[in-house]
Amino acid sequence: MPILARMTMLGLLLLAPVALHAQAVTMQEVPEWKSVYGRIEPRDRVPARARIGGILTALNVSEGDLVDRGQPLALIVDEKLQFQMQAVDGELQALESQLTNAEAELARGENLLERGVTTAQRLDALRTSVDVLKNQIEAAKANRQVIEQQAQEGTVLAPAAGRVLDVPVTSGAVLMPGEAVATVGGGGFFLRLAIPERHARALEEGAEIQIIEGDMAASGTLARIYPQIENGRVVADVEVKDLSDAFVDARVLVRVPVGARQALLVPQDKVLTRSGLDFVAVEAQGATHLRAVVLGDAQGDMVEVLTGLSAGETLGDASNAGAAAHE
Repeated sequence: MPILARMTMLGLLLLAPVALHAQAVTMQEVPEWKSVYGRIEPRDRVPARARIGGILTALNVSEGDLVDRGQPLALIVDEKLQFQMQAVDGELQALESQLTNAEAELARGENLLERGVTTAQRLDALRTSVDVLKNQIEAAKANRQVIEQQAQEGTVLAPAAGRVLDVPVTSGAVLMPGEAVATVGGGGFFLRLAIPERHARALEEGAEIQIIEGDMAASGTLARIYPQIENGRVVADVEVKDLSDAFVDARVLVRVPVGARQALLVPQDKVLTRSGLDFVAVEAQGATHLRAVVLGDAQGDMVEVLTGLSAGETLGDASNAGAAAHE
């Protein structure tokens, strides 16, 4: 084979990897992100209220405790209920004594009626007296059950399962019916956003939201957009799986998609970093050379090029071009 033919074949073999990695740069549509702060809030914020008035004798929870639905949180004691119960017990004893006497009178009246000494009218009056006393006893027992129920309602129960957010009272305090003993946050936690109203029409339910919490990044879903604008901001809720509830009302940095724009994207494996500078290999006039670029945000396995590259240019192999430049 002639020497010229051998050199041509060798050149084609050397250029084959470069051609294989060549790629034209084109403008692509990427989402436009708006950074806002979201606030961690419980889905349900339910106060545990006192059902009776009295003195708070026991307080079993404090802020931050996890509770189950129906768990006793505090105990309120009203001493008047005990006195009322004693009064009802005395009334029951008196009525039962009267009933015993009335039943004895009725038995004697039935005996006298059989012998013809008394009248049927007198016997009916004795029967009525017995029935009245029995009904009075039943009413007194029902009244005692009401008092017992009121005493049981002195136990303040957790209205929902969740975390105790606030305990505004202390043991020994005097409470009125309806006062809040504790506030429980339950039903799961979500992020609540307040986004400037100029982005309202760009928001879509179901859109993916990027969450940045310290060094950890997560994602969520825009679950609800409220129609009422408050103070120039749109309120929206974001569902986040396994969202931490250690600090309620904590602010978390969130990125929300509010539109789309055109950007130059290149594969991240096409970028070569040297001495703190980023380069990409560009093919021009049959040669491959490195060009310094300024990069933006990553878009999956692609990265945005802010400056240093134009649409329509062809990318080469950055590692090969870098090695050639180094040599």
